[in-house]
Amino acid sequence: MKTYIPRKDEIEKKWWLINAEGKILGRLATEISILLRGKKKPQFVNFMDSGDFVVVINAEKINITGKKIEQKKYYSHSGYPGGLKERTLEELLEKKPEEVIRKAVWGMIPKNKLGRAVFKKLKVYRGPHHPHEAQKPREYTF
Repeated sequence: MKTYIPRKDEIEKKWWLINAEGKILGRLATEISILLRGKKKPQFVNFMDSGDFVVVINAEKINITGKKIEQKKYYSHSGYPGGLKERTLEELLEKKPEEVIRKAVWGMIPKNKLGRAVFKKLKVYRGPHHPHEAQKPREYTF
């Protein structure tokens, strides 16, 4: 018996809509990464992009547990001496709440060519409106 490997044209890509209001960041990011990779599909293979598109709305209304709001830090470096920038989760939530979800999901997908392709299928928006109505995303609950 041979192992079944689906072809690219056999994989059906769906669009999911997730409302982040009241959801805990880590648990939300886990569900999003599973949908993006396609791990809940019976045709899942780890070397192909078999996942779905995910649209996340209300990113600014996400819940953070514990003391992470003050203690969690995000770092970036410009490449120049003394170019290390440090932001707390609270600062990032005020300025770019979409980036908080993106960074959490990015930490849960592979860091290679496939991971970058999968990550492009994530669309995160601050408010309740998004420009993907034509794709008719279905509400995803968990």
